[in-house]
Parts: sequence; C-alpha cells; structure tokens
Amino acid sequence: MTAQTWRALLKEKYQLSLRLFLFLNAFSALFSIVSPLYAAQQVTLPLTGVLVGSTGLLIWHALNSQRRININLVSLLFGLMWAAQIALKFTAIPKPDLSYLLVALLTVLFIGSLSFINNLIAFTCHCLPVIVTVIWLDQAQHLMRMAYAVALPMLGIAIQHLIQKRSDTFSQGLMLKLLEEKETLTDLSMMDPLTGLYNRRGFQNRLEHVLALGTGQHFVMLMDIDHFKAYNDHYGHMMGDQALTRVSAAIRDSVRSRDIVTRYGGEEFLVLLTNSDPQSARQAAERIRQRVYDLRIPHMFNESVATNVTLSIGIAPLENQDIDSALRQADAALYEAKNQGRNHILFSESRHAA
Repeated sequence: MTAQTWRALLKEKYQLSLRLFLFLNAFSALFSIVSPLYAAQQVTLPLTGVLVGSTGLLIWHALNSQRRININLVSLLFGLMWAAQIALKFTAIPKPDLSYLLVALLTVLFIGSLSFINNLIAFTCHCLPVIVTVIWLDQAQHLMRMAYAVALPMLGIAIQHLIQKRSDTFSQGLMLKLLEEKETLTDLSMMDPLTGLYNRRGFQNRLEHVLALGTGQHFVMLMDIDHFKAYNDHYGHMMGDQALTRVSAAIRDSVRSRDIVTRYGGEEFLVLLTNSDPQSARQAAERIRQRVYDLRIPHMFNESVATNVTLSIGIAPLENQDIDSALRQADAALYEAKNQGRNHILFSESRHAA
C-alpha cells in the first residue's frame, strides 16, 4: 500500500509540474502577442505553436489525467519553438538589441525553473535550445552576461535536485520503516501477550484466509482448564499465569503448524483444525488432553478435583463456513464434557465421550 501511495504522490507531482509548465507557456505566448516588446513580427508561427500547443495539451491533459505525457519530450519541443520565435523576432527588429535577447532568455529560464525545479533533465531540454540560439544571435559578444543569467538558475536547480533526491530517499526509508512498525503492531494486536497465541482478533483474521481458500473440512475445538478459578484462588494469579503459559504451549505443540490456536478467553482456548476429518480431530483432542495432563501441574488443594491441571474439550465441525454455529455446538459439547466429570472430550455430533 505504501509503494502505491508513493507512486501516486510521484504521479501527482509529475502532473502538477506538467500543468504549470503548459500554463506558463500559454500565458507567456499570449502576453507576447497582446503586449509585444517590439511591434515587428508580433505574431509568428512558432509563437502561435506555443500558444495553441500549450493550451491544447493543457485541456487534453485535464480531460485525460490518467494518460502520461513525456515531459522531457514536451519541454524540448517547446524549447525549440521558443528558440525559433526568438530568432525570427530578433532578425525582424530594425536595430539588434541585447535587451530583447536577455528578456527572452530570462523568460524561458523563468518558465523552466518554476516548472522543473526538481527535474534537471526537463529544465535542460527546455532551456538549452534557447540558450544556444541566444548566444548564436549575440555572436558571443556578451557571453559572460549570458553565462551568468544561465548559470544562476541552473546551479539553483542542480542544488535543489540533489536536496530533493536526498529528501525522497529519506522519505522512502521513513515510509518503509513506518510500514514495518505498522505490520509489527498489527501482529502484536492479534497476539495474546501472555501465551503468545492468537487472540480473538487474530483468530478472525486467520479464519478469513482459511475460509477464502474454500477447501477441505475444518473442525472447531473449544477447551477450558478445569476448576481454574479455584486454582487461581488457591495458588495466586502469578502461578495461574504460569499454568496458562505451560498449557498453551502444550496445546500448540499437539497440533499442526497450519492449525489455528487461540486464547479465546481467560482460561478458554480454541483450536481450528484445518483440512481434517472426525477421526483426526478426536486424535488431536486426545493428544492435547493427555499432554496437558502429563504436565503434572499440581491441583490438589481440594479432594473433589484432580491432582493435576486438566482440560475439557468440545469438538464441532465447521460447516457451510458458519463459524458461529460451530462455536455454539463446540461450546455445548464442552459444557456437557464438564458435566460428565471434566478431563473429558465430547464430539458435538455423536455426544459420546472420547
């Protein structure tokens, strides 16, 4: 997205530069016709070409903003027309006048420097034909003055070009860094900080990708640590957090990397088994149940509960991409598994303990 935004900004900058160039050319040509410096050769073919060409391109580009115009080629074309206009005008003046050449040169340099302050190539294409023509017409009699008039804007544009290039490089680097930080923050916002598993937002994001593929059968497993409130009350929340961390690692290690493991609530976990079948789902649930039991986390403060931390699990198929229905069925199976004495697995379809 950032790369697209950057390209869009460059394109907009390119279009603004082109439109400013065409507008200044049209305005200068019109002003030269309405209020000429000398009456001789008031309207010429090159001057008409500048006026008509710039106006026509300005209108065409406004109507077809998506079409890209080669700005270097256009600047060279208008530079050649201005050079031809200056040559025709100068030869028509009864007495050759240096002031006309200077005014004409500065006008073209002014148009180029305003329009192409960040484009040295386009500036050169536009101004070079006029510079060569003016020096030729002046027969190099005032070469130092001409050189000064040319060198000043060219030096300014060259410096501005270097500054802009460094600025663009810095901006691109900053945008890439911000994008990386945004992706990191997005990832963090989808993860549970205690267990390192996906949270509900992360689960929803991964689920959308799985459902978009539309292949295979999936199963939802909801599981809950048995008597966890009593565990927290007796051992304290710090020990409770340690138990959650160990249980979550056991769950994650019991399933495939493509399965989605989520901390769904305080002591409740959700696993989405992707591209599976009922038998594999039962086997995965049994692996989880047994591995959590094998952690041997003491839970023996009350004679009515197991001596180790255990899990109860409810399983339901995900049908017709209806996750809400699957969650309701899995939750109902989990509730019944707890009623049967906990440390049980129940499949929502068969309603038989595994």
